[in-house]
Amino acid sequence: MLAVFLDTEANGLNHKTHKILEVALQIVDLKTGEKKGEYQTVLRQTAEAWERSDPESLRINGFTWNEVAQGKSARLASQEIIDLLAQLGIRRKKAVFICQNPSFDRAFFSQLIDADTQELLSWPYHWLDLASMYWAITLRQAKQGEGPLPWETGVSKDNIAAKYHLPAEEKPHRAMNGVAHLILCYEAVVGWAKKN
Repeated sequence: MLAVFLDTEANGLNHKTHKILEVALQIVDLKTGEKKGEYQTVLRQTAEAWERSDPESLRINGFTWNEVAQGKSARLASQEIIDLLAQLGIRRKKAVFICQNPSFDRAFFSQLIDADTQELLSWPYHWLDLASMYWAITLRQAKQGEGPLPWETGVSKDNIAAKYHLPAEEKPHRAMNGVAHLILCYEAVVGWAKKN
């Protein structure tokens, strides 16, 4: 089973108003933790889309107009992602997507590759989230008297990292930083099915 660990950055939180600025992903074998491929790009935006930016989102991810004005076209990026996932055999029942916040990432990712196209490509429709994995494991441990309840620690990725004595995500929030940190946390929380 493969996982597409994915993160996006956007110029706001509302996928109907705001635009995806960056996408990054790493494809990992869930048995061994072996990385099979990766992709990252900044996406070109129009001045009109940029003007609708939420200042707080830009403060967090650090993007500037110059970066997004010189980014890759959405059309080219979507084709490159489609080609990579096809090359690696990403299909339903053979892979899943894993994010920290799939409700955010899936909505913005669908600006690049719409849901109908994802369906035609038989891509996984399971978008799993690290926070729920952590919640279930931590709740079970707490019931056995082996630690705090998940809401006592919090379920942000940085909270999860702190619980496992891992570093916080690098700042500013950039998509590949988010993917790398997500994988680090996933390995600590869940682990690989079979270590080499």
